[in-house]
Amino acid sequence: MTSMASYANDSRCMAMAEAMVPLLRRTCPEGAGGYGGSYEVRLDDEEAVGLGGVELIRAAMRRAARQLDWKVETIGWIGTRFGTMVAIRDTREVPEEHRAVVDAARYERMSAAVARVSAEPGDAPVQRGSATLMTQEFRAAVADASA
Repeated sequence: MTSMASYANDSRCMAMAEAMVPLLRRTCPEGAGGYGGSYEVRLDDEEAVGLGGVELIRAAMRRAARQLDWKVETIGWIGTRFGTMVAIRDTREVPEEHRAVVDAARYERMSAAVARVSAEPGDAPVQRGSATLMTQEFRAAVADASA
């Protein structure tokens, strides 16, 4: 097993994490008490390398999620048909009082994904919570953080 580089004191990671906190917070369904969030970005491979690489992006996502008290699972893949994909998901047990809201939001996201896959070829409108919109938000937030 190879050891992962530590990004604990990396200024790029810290700036990216700070920029990501509001993005992660917004993915939590309204009325869910901060539970049920997830975030995915799809970048060109070269763009991901320019931002510090997939592991730095994952580390920034984990750092941002810790500020929201999320327990997380992350993935990061380079060279997919979508380019570099990096995602994070809050895996905390959802309290009973928020479970219906979180479950309904997950069902809505899955239904929207199935509808996009089943749609006619062509440009689909960008929908709230889509990887396309999240990637645009991520790019803007990271650009602002590094300006």
